[in-house]
Amino acid sequence: MPYYFWGIDYTYIIFVVPALILAMIAQAKVSGTFRKYQKVSNHRGYTGADVARKILDMNGLHNVAIERIGGSLTDHYDPTAKVIRLSDAVYASSSVAALGVAAHETGHAIQHHTGYVPLDIRSSIFPAVNLGSKMAVPLVVLGLFVGYLTNSLFLAYAGLILFTFVVAFQLVTLPVEFNASSRAMTMLTDYGFLDRSEARAARKVLSAAALTYVAAAASSIITLLRLIAIVNSSRRND
Repeated sequence: MPYYFWGIDYTYIIFVVPALILAMIAQAKVSGTFRKYQKVSNHRGYTGADVARKILDMNGLHNVAIERIGGSLTDHYDPTAKVIRLSDAVYASSSVAALGVAAHETGHAIQHHTGYVPLDIRSSIFPAVNLGSKMAVPLVVLGLFVGYLTNSLFLAYAGLILFTFVVAFQLVTLPVEFNASSRAMTMLTDYGFLDRSEARAARKVLSAAALTYVAAAASSIITLLRLIAIVNSSRRND
């Protein structure tokens, strides 16, 4: 096919390699920043779990539980169970990095409680995203094979449509995450959990984490562009 030169898939080099590099840079940035400020304790001695519980209670979310989970940077809010799960490095840690992450997850719980529209949109398209992430690429590959035999690329285009839901999910995730971080920083300072210098450190942690979501969105867009290029190239070849 024309998207190969000398046995090399040029779409991989043009689209996938830059995305992989960006993802590695983002992951290295967030891991390095978190490790750096994990060594800096907040002056009031609060742990991540303490801050999460206090922020939730101050916002009337007494029904949201807090659980400890294993892993590194596995922290998340589960809207179905109404549970904030904090990793070992956050739950019992008094570092400014831990407080930033814990407050960020409470930001998601508050978004859920107040009906934050981007979060509702993300939740509503999740079933299609789940299907698209599993089936889109295999469907495109199958569609290209069927297209070679029948001169119809219907299945390939169906796969592209499915993958657009993955892209949409990643794009709508950006305002959800940025807003949760903004809420976190406001609450950490307004409620007096961190002083000014500690707040700057926590902001750096959350800013580094935001880069991973930007990288994920860019990667999904690049993947979609690559799939489109391959399908269009196949159509021209026909």
